[in-house]
Amino acid sequence: MNANSPIYRPIQALPDHLISQIAAGEVVERPSAVVKEVLENALDAGASQITVRLEEGGVKRIAITDNGRGIPPEQLPLAVARHATSKIASLTELEHVATLGFRGEALASIASVSQLTLTTRTADAAHAWQIENGTVSPASGAPGTTVDVRDLYYNTPARRKFLKSEQTEFGHCAEVVRRIALARPDVAFSLNHNGKAVDHWNVSAIDKRSAQILGESFSSARLPLDETAGPLRLHGFAGLPTASKGRADAQFFYVNGRFVRDKLLTHAVRAAYQDVLHGDRYPSYVLALDLDPALVDVNVHPSKIEVRFRDSRAVHQFVFHAVSRVLAQTSATAFGTVPAPATAMSAGKALPWITGEQATFASQFAAASPAAQADSAAYTGADAYGAHPQGIGVAQSLQNYGALFQPSASSPSAELAARGNTLPEDEHPLGFALAQLHGVYVLAQNSKGLVLVDMHAAHERILYEQLKNALDQNSMPVQPLLIPVTFYADEIEVGTASEQHAILSTLGFDITAISPTTLAVRSVPALLKNADAQSLARDVLRDVREFGGSRVLIDRRNEMLGTLACHTAVRANRSLTVTEMNALLRQMEQTERADQCNHGRPTWVQLGLNDLDKMFLRGQ
Repeated sequence: MNANSPIYRPIQALPDHLISQIAAGEVVERPSAVVKEVLENALDAGASQITVRLEEGGVKRIAITDNGRGIPPEQLPLAVARHATSKIASLTELEHVATLGFRGEALASIASVSQLTLTTRTADAAHAWQIENGTVSPASGAPGTTVDVRDLYYNTPARRKFLKSEQTEFGHCAEVVRRIALARPDVAFSLNHNGKAVDHWNVSAIDKRSAQILGESFSSARLPLDETAGPLRLHGFAGLPTASKGRADAQFFYVNGRFVRDKLLTHAVRAAYQDVLHGDRYPSYVLALDLDPALVDVNVHPSKIEVRFRDSRAVHQFVFHAVSRVLAQTSATAFGTVPAPATAMSAGKALPWITGEQATFASQFAAASPAAQADSAAYTGADAYGAHPQGIGVAQSLQNYGALFQPSASSPSAELAARGNTLPEDEHPLGFALAQLHGVYVLAQNSKGLVLVDMHAAHERILYEQLKNALDQNSMPVQPLLIPVTFYADEIEVGTASEQHAILSTLGFDITAISPTTLAVRSVPALLKNADAQSLARDVLRDVREFGGSRVLIDRRNEMLGTLACHTAVRANRSLTVTEMNALLRQMEQTERADQCNHGRPTWVQLGLNDLDKMFLRGQ
């Protein structure tokens, strides 16, 4: 008989201990699952101080002590019984559950696959009590509860074989502790492994707790977020695009205090970053969504890691727009340490002086006097988005720039000279141009020191935002061509130009077939008038054909506009005058998301005087 052949038996009820072990397979996947369940119970009990002690990655022992309410001795047998809980008593309460734990399965499942000792004491009790192997007896202990789990999976050796190394299992346990500690900065946590202290976090504010857990690189590159819409509130921190990572290991999302990995929420945040982040990079964030418990079902997965929203579309849109709005402020945010480029690395480490920071400039600009703001707005010849049809871009003629920057007693250059090359803190935070380096970088002086600007990346972002704003307002300025540009086109391109004429017009293009194999470009978006008309036409026809007319204006709009902006952005090795460089700086100060290009790379870096002093060993 084949050993793999099924055994046919009559239907029969399973014994309780086997039922518990099967349930444990859903709840207690590995030691970290034990840590999660017990920590959630501790928080539900009102603990303000929790200590986690692990041995051999949690396989040999997990001991978690809290100072919560404790459990009366007469309730201890129920505490380790299946489907027994103090947190819900009806379907109505289940639909409005606000506690982290509520299933009544955790301790029973843990006890079925380990040696469990539960020691607890309420505030009014004379001493503690403990339950072990179903026996309740007096014990010593402070108010609160200690859950001591020893020899996990001792009675299910097959499952124990599937566990990883001690260090790996400890890593999973530590990650659970950090996730929960991040959600509850009002609670002190301690983590020990094999008798050694690993982490300790005192009670603190969320900004300090998140800095402790995610590190200085996150704390110096994050945007605070707090938005409310009806019953929804999203708060926390969104990491700057330039502080993205190669792995999604710094993404923490909480729903009513519960850490979740929800596809809908992850997609909403990812979509918000799509406009400022390269495709193979992952944003860092700590975000918490608070809403009426009746609007979310947390009972859809045994580990409660997934949730289901009553109105998923509304939640998705709220999260997407909230994160998008805060990222739009990246032209007005402080960026701590900019990652050094690959060419500035030595033995895998950044050179010590490359600690440039993107100092706050648009926020400083907003705080400047109305006269200063009006003065700077005149440099761009446009509103804050630079979308006015007569807007002056970097690719315009020198005569246009010259008309705006005629030397005068009140001009920036004259003002800088009059002040002895010193600048006030609140005017023109990107300073004024000094020179151009290798036709790629603009060097400028501001009140803090030296500013380095990648002129192509910066101008690409400016044009991109102008195009988006014009398209959003359905007012794309058009530049008719005095002499239409004609080019050979295949049948598909000609067909696309005819079928999608309305979409192309919305984008500012007039592309017409003048023969079965020839297209004529009669107009282009005014913002792109200096680009090669044929290349523009081919790219826009390709995108419209590939993604469909309506979809290219919705799902693929940003990618298409980014491609178009790249055509016109000032190219490397193009020589700019000081006047043109100053115009670029002023436009950057007026443009949302100007801290990074369309691919998530930084557009500028600040080298402070202290950085320069270190480079030249001044004061040492």
